[in-house]
Amino acid sequence: MSGKRYGHGLVLGKFYPPHTGHHHLVRTAQDQCERLTVLVCAASGESVPLADRVAWMREEHPGAHVVGAVDDIPVDLHDPAVWEAHMAIFRAAVGRRVDAVFTSEAYGTELARRFGAEEVCVDPARSLFPVSGTAVRADPAGNWEFLGPAVRAALTRRVVVLGAESTGTTTLSRELAAHYRRRGGVWAKTGWVAEYGRDYSEEKLAAARAVDPAAAWEDMSFTSREFPVIARRQDENEERAARLGSPVLFCDTDSFATGIWHERYVGGRNREVERIAARTKRDLYLLTDHAGVPFEDDGLRDGPRLRPWMTARFRRELARTGRRFLVVGGDRRSRLEQAVAAVDGLLAEGWHFAAPLPERR
Repeated sequence: MSGKRYGHGLVLGKFYPPHTGHHHLVRTAQDQCERLTVLVCAASGESVPLADRVAWMREEHPGAHVVGAVDDIPVDLHDPAVWEAHMAIFRAAVGRRVDAVFTSEAYGTELARRFGAEEVCVDPARSLFPVSGTAVRADPAGNWEFLGPAVRAALTRRVVVLGAESTGTTTLSRELAAHYRRRGGVWAKTGWVAEYGRDYSEEKLAAARAVDPAAAWEDMSFTSREFPVIARRQDENEERAARLGSPVLFCDTDSFATGIWHERYVGGRNREVERIAARTKRDLYLLTDHAGVPFEDDGLRDGPRLRPWMTARFRRELARTGRRFLVVGGDRRSRLEQAVAAVDGLLAEGWHFAAPLPERR
């Protein structure tokens, strides 16, 4: 590896998706350049949008100049005309002279020559980080350790347990997280996200009791403005957990469910809550049935008569919006077994990446 300093360096790749090998390459280049451009090239048929890849690389490398370009030309390292077609895209995106091209690929020599730059080869054997984009696409879970927080969050399978009051959502979601942690390996960090609405309610009741010690939950009232606050915080907690955990994340409710709770406490839909809920894709919902579950008043519940309505409302809205869901019922053990089977089925489906454009090397 060269120890020289360069004015303007270039790192180019698909970053489909980015992994620690890519990040090592970029950091090595940054250490040797006054200015570094990272060019993210994506084909329009690939399943990870160019904008996402650019955002991931910018987050990981804030000191680099990260730009993106759509390149729908198949790679043929033996065809000068194809090379020049790619170079037209590269030059337009980079927009200035390149002094050094940093790469771990065999085509780096020709790429550098065509830029009129020096080639700097970085860990071509991938001995430091034995990973590739092809390997990650084939088996994200098996290569989880090589992925950064933003990519993990994007790939994490998110499972939400939701239901009416006192139907076991917290119990089931906690037990699911514990079940997958016991599998060890990459699953040992399986995360669980608590229901923020409950924390919010506890704080609301505590504030009321600071004024009137006799205040009770039935004295509380909610306004429509409070629910976007709850939904936004719920999503923030979920996103944070997805960045840190395993390939699956369990959530005790989510911002979609907040919309139903708005109906229950205020009436009608809340467009802002719906907008918040639409920003994040969840992979599976587990709806806990109220049937056969005794109602337990824990000081923050007052609606046993509303449980059938809420269960039905959750079910209708899940179906109407096309979300994947399963209603789980029976005793505690049976519910966990049903839920594990559903989650195992989800994970067995894998992650489906569209194939990149073919390469002739």
